[in-house]
Order: sequence, then structure tokens, then C-alpha cells
Amino acid sequence: MLYKDYFSSIEKLLSEVAEKESENIIKAAELIEKSISEDGVLHVFGCGHSQMYPMELFYRAGGLVPVNAILTPALSLAPAAPLSTFAERQEGLAKVILDNENVKTQDVMLIVSTSGRNAVPIEMALEAKNKGLKVIALTSLDFSKEVSSRHESNKKLYQLADVVLDNHGEPGDAILETPGVESKFASTSSVIGFTILQSIVAQVIENLGQKGIEPPIYVSSNLDKGDQINKEFIEKYRDRITNL
Repeated sequence: MLYKDYFSSIEKLLSEVAEKESENIIKAAELIEKSISEDGVLHVFGCGHSQMYPMELFYRAGGLVPVNAILTPALSLAPAAPLSTFAERQEGLAKVILDNENVKTQDVMLIVSTSGRNAVPIEMALEAKNKGLKVIALTSLDFSKEVSSRHESNKKLYQLADVVLDNHGEPGDAILETPGVESKFASTSSVIGFTILQSIVAQVIENLGQKGIEPPIYVSSNLDKGDQINKEFIEKYRDRITNL
């Protein structure tokens, strides 16, 4: 049955990523740990469905506090998904977005784009580097290498990053097939990508703890004293994090 095939495919991909992306996960965690230890912030950016990644890491129980989710409405699936497809191809937009964020040189920029070909994610990487930030990319290398760039530089996202995290997804993102259905279906990028990012968070927290630095971690607001703990974090980081 296909639902079992999907579970098997995800299990295989997770094992592959755990083995082959270990070095890059450690490198990404080291960049973020260094940033946080210097009072920096992790900025997370994506377009369309990739806006789920900044939402996954932001304001999350058990997650790092100094995470700035860049959630530009024009790049959201609401109010009309085709508008986000149009917007993510517009050169010049990423500069405007980043210029409106409180960015410092000790910060890190994490950009997610499965194809890595559209203008806005590529430009965001260029603009972040121009501001002195280290850039981490989460993408599918097989997908990205099969398509052309939609940015005037002719670069793709993975070519601009200091650390590249490969989700090992297929071109087109869908993985399953069945007789009588022309297109592949069942995407893998989200579940694999979320796992990669949460594994990095875990490694960052371990790294900070080993250096004697208390990691700033949100707790559930549904726990006793959770609201008070989180309120103190919010007050500390409000001027650095847009959606606080």
C-alpha cells in the first residue's frame, strides 16, 4: 500500500541524510552557536511553502529564542498562492525585505528553497552576505542542479551559501508513483527539512551548554510559569525579532 511506501521512503531518506549531511549539520550548528554566544540572531527565510521553515523554528516550545522568522506577506500562500509564485521571482524584493529587518554582522541567515532557482532566495543570500552575515542554505542539490537560475547572476542558492544542507529530495520534490497516474506525488522536502533543522537546534543547544552558556529556550505556555519565562525572553529580544 502506498502509505507504507511513503513511510519507507521517508525512513530511507532520513537515514541517508543523517549519514551524508552530518558534517554540514555540525557546521551549521557551529555557526549558529557562535552567533548566539555573541548575542546574534538566526534569521530564517523562505517563500511559499518554504515559509513553513521559519515558522517551524520561531516561537516554538523547546526551540531557540533568538530566531527571527522573516514572513513577508507577499511571499505567503495567502491570500492567493499564485501571487507568491510571481513574487518569489522578482529581483529587488529581497533587498527591500532585508533592509527592513534589524540585522547585525554577528547574525546568521538560513534560507530554504528546495529548487534554489528563484530570484528572491538567491538575492536574499547575496544581500545577507553583503551585510556580513554567514548564510546557510537548505535545498535539494539534485533538484537545483537540474534547473536553470531565475536570477540575473545565473547563480543558484547552493552556490552562494557558507554551509549547504541537502534534503536529498528528487527533482520536483514528489517521490511516489502509481499506475494510471501520470505525475509523481507525495513530497519529501518538508518532513526531511524540518528534521534537519530540529537536529541543528539540538546540536546548537548542546554546543552552548558545553561552553557554559545557558541556551535561551522557549518553554510551553501551557506549563506552569511558562508565560513568565517566555515573557522575559520576549522582552530581551523584542527589538531584534520582527514578530515579537
